[in-house]
Amino acid sequence: MWDNPDSARTVLQKKSNLERQLNELLSLESEYSNLRDLYEIAPDDTDVLDAIEKLSDTAHRAKFITLFHEPADNNGAFLFIQAGAGGTEAQDWAQMLSRMYARWAERHGFTTEVIEEHEGDTAGIKNITYRILGDRVYGWLKNEIGVHRLVRISPFNANGKRQTSFASVDVWPDIDDTIEIEINDKDLRIDTYRASGAGGQHVNKTDSAVRITHIPTNTVVTCQNERSQIQNKEMAMKMLRSKLYELELQKRAAAEDAAKAAQKKIEWGSQIRNYVLYPYQLVKDVRTGVEKTDSTAVLDGDLDDFMLALLQQ
Repeated sequence: MWDNPDSARTVLQKKSNLERQLNELLSLESEYSNLRDLYEIAPDDTDVLDAIEKLSDTAHRAKFITLFHEPADNNGAFLFIQAGAGGTEAQDWAQMLSRMYARWAERHGFTTEVIEEHEGDTAGIKNITYRILGDRVYGWLKNEIGVHRLVRISPFNANGKRQTSFASVDVWPDIDDTIEIEINDKDLRIDTYRASGAGGQHVNKTDSAVRITHIPTNTVVTCQNERSQIQNKEMAMKMLRSKLYELELQKRAAAEDAAKAAQKKIEWGSQIRNYVLYPYQLVKDVRTGVEKTDSTAVLDGDLDDFMLALLQQ
């Protein structure tokens, strides 16, 4: 389905990635030297101090760039969030997760685009698909795949009872032409339907939304947020190629990473991370043991420590 990992193209990709990493480190070294000279001249200058703080954050993340060594790690990504069973509670949690990842992307300077979204019956969302563009987006997000569990006092329960909700996250790389994926037309079923939700006067009036099913793998992708059926089909095909690539990655990683090789049910005992808002504040990753007591900051996009712990493993 895709290039042999030992192919000449893959070798060139790895060489290009190493050159890119080296140039980034050399650039950081140069910036550090310049700021050091400026600090000696004007140690109290606010702009210089702000630049030093920014460089410190950048240098911290740069320590881990060698962890991004897979062919698609430097690419953007598609992020899919699905509410679990539980109606409004789970749908509200799915919306909280969607905001969390959007804020995380914003912190990194990434571009976020909503490909498709289905609103909840009363509040929240049933599911949402983001396309996130930027350097190493997939490398950062690939270990977020799994079930996320929330514990809180329900805002939708008149008795103020503690409620547990679940939502799942799936991630696949936004691959480009450097990674070849072969898809046979005879393996596809393409359906069109009327788009729903906000989106302009064309919504609900034309069959502009597109659903593509890859029959051999039963992989389904949909897109409805582009302006025309042709554009939706192009984006859906791009998503399908990326999704099939991720499925192949999971298949190859099955022997060494069973947690990622198979998606679990969106229910108790299958979660990768717990977000507890009551009776105490704690967000804990089940896989690494990394935890944070400032749950508000985490839900506002402070996720790097969780992601880096998985990358280092």
